[in-house]
Amino acid sequence: MLEVQDLSIHFGGVKAVQNVSFTIDAGIVYAVIGPNGAGKTTLFNLITGIYTPTHGSIMLDGESIVGKSPDELARRGVARTFQNLQICMNMSAVENVMVGAHLRLDRNLFKACLRWPTLKARDRELHAESCELMRFVGLDAFVNARADAMPYGALKRLEIARALAMKPRVIFLDEPAAGLNPKETLEVDALVRKVADSGVTVVLVEHDMKMVMNLSDRILVLDYGKKLTEGSAMDVRNNPDVIAAYLGAHA
Repeated sequence: MLEVQDLSIHFGGVKAVQNVSFTIDAGIVYAVIGPNGAGKTTLFNLITGIYTPTHGSIMLDGESIVGKSPDELARRGVARTFQNLQICMNMSAVENVMVGAHLRLDRNLFKACLRWPTLKARDRELHAESCELMRFVGLDAFVNARADAMPYGALKRLEIARALAMKPRVIFLDEPAAGLNPKETLEVDALVRKVADSGVTVVLVEHDMKMVMNLSDRILVLDYGKKLTEGSAMDVRNNPDVIAAYLGAHA
């Protein structure tokens, strides 16, 4: 589904990502891990159109997406959440989810000004659809809540619901368990697997190694912007280079 070949980006003299290559099959959970500063989020930013690579190729279903903007990639089914919350706190929880479906709506200004009946009917459908997505991510209790009244852990899952509202084919999750307590982390763990089982390919950056090892079908390890290794959880767990990168060579 996704093929990255010799991907690199330089910020002045800093080589943030260097000649990284990997492929991701459809329908799997693919994790990107590495120590702080390894280039994980930069890699996500390259694939999702926030950065343009210095060189290298990114192919989605055999078609190059290098240079495509985030909104163009969204139309192709690429969704993204961020490490820091990007929630509209002045809106209700369900309205936040509805925002994720804007590309699938009729955005004709004339019809909107006249409150065209078909637009009102579609809004009602989307509201019901968004409520169902909130139940899917385990937020049944917050369907009628305001976003600013929700706990942090619930807001992380609300972001995932909003990303799913665009009906993506692949979703990039940047540290979905960051800042969560053990119970909330387990809930996100189960949700990520549930999303993958629904047919959406999941690519995640995560520091919680227990979660990564439990969830991932494939794992890519970065260190100082370079690909250290790639493989199954067992392969990565027992790789001496990975152990050295995380714990030091003495380990």
